[in-house]
Amino acid sequence: MKITDEIVDHIAHLARLKFEGEKKVAIKKDMENIISFMAVLSELPTDNVEPLIFMSDRVNVLREDIPVETITQKEALKNAPKKDSDYFRIPKVLDK
Repeated sequence: MKITDEIVDHIAHLARLKFEGEKKVAIKKDMENIISFMAVLSELPTDNVEPLIFMSDRVNVLREDIPVETITQKEALKNAPKKDSDYFRIPKVLDK
């Protein structure tokens, strides 16, 4: 499969990215390398290979959830550039 500028532009649009100049050439080359690698993989015999669903046989291996106070509110606010009693102060992000 040949990667064209239209394919790169379409994928970039879907990913909300923009490639121009040398970056577009580089991403096009990377995509061609990926496609050629997938072609090599498709040549491997996989007739007797079971599909892999999980990476291991272990099920639900979780640690015990024990609440532990690692840092106090006072310690967290100690190095804050701006604070207001019990809270961090940050610049306004959204306009109403």
